[in-house]
Amino acid sequence: MVNRTWGRRTVVGGALLLGALGLTGCATKQYVGDEVSKSSAANEKHISQVESQVEQTQTKVKEHDQKITELDKTTRDALERAQAAGKLAEGKFVYSLVLSDDAVKFPVDGHELSKEAMEKLDDFATRLKTENKNVYLEIQGHTDSTGGDSYNYKLGEQRAEAVRRYLNQKGVALNRMSTISYGKDEPVDSNKTKDGRAKNRRVVVVVLA
Repeated sequence: MVNRTWGRRTVVGGALLLGALGLTGCATKQYVGDEVSKSSAANEKHISQVESQVEQTQTKVKEHDQKITELDKTTRDALERAQAAGKLAEGKFVYSLVLSDDAVKFPVDGHELSKEAMEKLDDFATRLKTENKNVYLEIQGHTDSTGGDSYNYKLGEQRAEAVRRYLNQKGVALNRMSTISYGKDEPVDSNKTKDGRAKNRRVVVVVLA
């Protein structure tokens, strides 16, 4: 009797042990499966986030390239020059100020700043101090087609330098500004009319960041 009872207990105990091991094995497989699923889901989420960031970056690059394409030639040139010189933090065009003969009355064959030009530059300097403290300026001098090439290049440079000196007097650092003369090479209107020539006699201040 004792042996039979012990035998039955042994069989029952073994069965219970096997059952427990079986349940543990199932639980372990389920746990591993759950962890794998969680890991896969996390990886998919991470991949999705990375893909989204890449798409956003590509979109910004396309928008930047499109904006550069939409800029006029002299502004694109200014941006490229400033980038090549390492002057920019963001590499973008902010806005430009145009001082034309109609707006500020540059004298014909002259570069002196009129009262209107000074007033406009006063407002511009104030704006720079309050809104755009860390920008870089390229000041471009332009002329109409009257006169020879060398004369017009010199006149354009004199007009740009007059603006640069005045802005410096108003607190804009010289190392944040550069000048260039286009002479008569980049007209914005026809030089065959008086109004067209007036528009071509201009200084453009390109604001970059």
